[in-house]
Amino acid sequence: MSEQPASTPSEGQRLKEYLEPTVSAHHLLIEDVEVHSGADHRTVNVIIDLVDGTGNVDLDTLAEVSQAVSEAMDRSPVEPGVAYDLEVSSPGVGRPLTLPRHWRRNIGRLVKVNLMGEDNITGRLTAADDEKITVVPDIPVKKGMKPKQGEPRTLAYDTIRRGVVEVEFTRSGPLDDEAVEIDEAQEA
Repeated sequence: MSEQPASTPSEGQRLKEYLEPTVSAHHLLIEDVEVHSGADHRTVNVIIDLVDGTGNVDLDTLAEVSQAVSEAMDRSPVEPGVAYDLEVSSPGVGRPLTLPRHWRRNIGRLVKVNLMGEDNITGRLTAADDEKITVVPDIPVKKGMKPKQGEPRTLAYDTIRRGVVEVEFTRSGPLDDEAVEIDEAQEA
């Protein structure tokens, strides 16, 4: 039986590995690097995020990291001479929640959880750790009525098919501080 040759990393994966030290120097992490190539041009989209916590990457930090990434790419001895547009951004609200840290970063937000073998749940994410999440589900009510909340549900990651943050234009009221246990150190 012959051995299969090791697969070569994609351009996005190679750039992610190359740029990781540059981004981590800003106390951030690279979520993903997407490369879209055309005949004589390419777009490199570097998606960065906070290592932990529930805040967002601010615009000044995005600008600093974008400059540092651009300089690193210009110094790279392995980058082809093809022109590129560089886009450095933070993950959007539509990003699927696929890793425990994604869930932790969205504690307090309204999420939709697609479960394996049972109905989907939409509700407030109140806790997340390395094995599971806790959601206080919204109970559907007639239009115009005040939303009701069900009993908290703890869900293991292996029962979750997909999770996303739901966009909220209005909130039904303040969060119960006891229901949402956000580590104060994460906010700092």
